[in-house]
Amino acid sequence: MTKSELIERIVTHQGLLSSKDVELAIKTMLEQMSQCLATGDRIEIRGFGSFSLHYRAPRVGRNPKTGQSVNLDGKFVPHFKPGKELRDRVNDDDEASHQAAEKEA
Repeated sequence: MTKSELIERIVTHQGLLSSKDVELAIKTMLEQMSQCLATGDRIEIRGFGSFSLHYRAPRVGRNPKTGQSVNLDGKFVPHFKPGKELRDRVNDDDEASHQAAEKEA
């Protein structure tokens, strides 16, 4: 799902806000989350999951075209850990789709 598809779904589902209002809300939320992570803070949305930074140590990589070794610096990368409710919902939906597929076969 893209950001524009998410906006469409929210507008269709709740119907009280215009698409411009929903777009502004999502844009603001994503900007604030990005800013929070950029300063090293952790974001926790109960029932959904948490966003944090993980450190990737320096390593030696390879240039895929030439095969030459390249030294890569250490860096922080965003990390998402799903919450229990999200994991349960995904697994329940996954089990339901597997059962439906088995019945069709």
